[in-house]
Amino acid sequence: MKKNIDLSAIVPVLNKYLDRRDALIPLLQEIQDIYGYLPENALEYLSKFMSIPMSRVYAVVTFYSHFYLKRRGKNIVRICRGTACHVRGGKNVQKAIENRLGIGDGQTTPDFKYTLETVACLGACAMGPVVLVGEQYFGKMTTSKVLSLLETVK
Repeated sequence: MKKNIDLSAIVPVLNKYLDRRDALIPLLQEIQDIYGYLPENALEYLSKFMSIPMSRVYAVVTFYSHFYLKRRGKNIVRICRGTACHVRGGKNVQKAIENRLGIGDGQTTPDFKYTLETVACLGACAMGPVVLVGEQYFGKMTTSKVLSLLETVK
């Protein structure tokens, strides 16, 4: 079922780029900043307002991995899958998070508190296994440390 989102917040954004058909990516970024993802009715409104075919809007949204079509959690938890993290027990940390939250990679908890993502590398190999919550890095994670971490995240 399609959920209709209040579109009044994006009208100023659309007006800012009026007659700028080359501004699709910045428009999508700003809309995603407002809602945390790209709601379908916002994309339809954007398409009509800017006279850009929906096929073009969806082509851009689905091409770039930083655009999201589904609502995500308030806290984005990223787990490093890199070699250094893996050999230091990263898989066990991931399983502990999945079991605690009841979700897998790419999923969001029903209360929209957490979204879980695995990433190829977080660039902090010396701290492995590494978990990133929002913009904050947590290194040398263990199953018990990560469970305590999840309890402190609001």
